[in-house]
Amino acid sequence: MKILDAHLHLIYPESLGYEWTRHFEALSGPAPIEMVEALDTRDQIVAALMMEADVDEPDIEREIDVVGEVIARGDNKLVGMIAACRPEHAVDEFSAFVDRIADKKHVKGLRRILHQSPDALSQSDTFVTNLNLLAAHGYTFDLCLLPAQLTTVGIRLARLCPDLTMILDHCGVPNIKDKALDPWRESIRAIAALPNMNCKVSGIVAYAAEGWRVDDLRPYFDHIVECFGWDRLVWGSDWPVCRLGGDLPAWLDATEKLLEGSSASEQAALLHDNAKRIYKLA
Repeated sequence: MKILDAHLHLIYPESLGYEWTRHFEALSGPAPIEMVEALDTRDQIVAALMMEADVDEPDIEREIDVVGEVIARGDNKLVGMIAACRPEHAVDEFSAFVDRIADKKHVKGLRRILHQSPDALSQSDTFVTNLNLLAAHGYTFDLCLLPAQLTTVGIRLARLCPDLTMILDHCGVPNIKDKALDPWRESIRAIAALPNMNCKVSGIVAYAAEGWRVDDLRPYFDHIVECFGWDRLVWGSDWPVCRLGGDLPAWLDATEKLLEGSSASEQAALLHDNAKRIYKLA
């Protein structure tokens, strides 16, 4: 497999604040690019996009600069990032933020984590206006939602922002641990019907039970493929968060098994080509 990792977190606590990591012992401490590249012993990941790591809000723009410095070194596989943003802020404030990052060419898209926020956060006209501003600037928007939010938040935003390319993170966060397929299954089918919505095959090992097997993941993966098709899927490691369900090598091995029986072109689409197109990578 040759992979463009579209969801790699990097954590630099010496430069940035991550209040949320205090609740997860497995995620405490630094998680730099050198550490994850050392885990890829078969050199399967040929390029990577850094996904914002939910830094403390005052550090959002500093994170953009820190990642830019890592990319500029040229000694690693990082090719860009999806940065954090706050679309709930006033339109003039958000517009000024977008203007400030416009010359930071390594920023390929934006994300606002919503699965840990009340739905009301994303229901305002301001939020929608600001997302449409991202579309006008050619950015993508990643959505991290719980299954119950797929319709109340995801479908609503996708319909109100039809020109904005969206990517649903982590297959919509299914409850694999309890083998809960419904109502996640029908919600995925509904959200996949929207042409501006894509899906990221990432993070799902963190939602599986301890000691999970590939067969536990397969019904969710197969349903995502059925609903989105191979041309609207991208792959992500979700490292180091994937440590909560097994480190990077375990997820790479599981991916290989999930892809058994698929064609070379289907694998290339999921693992590399779609991410390159969707995030407008050279």
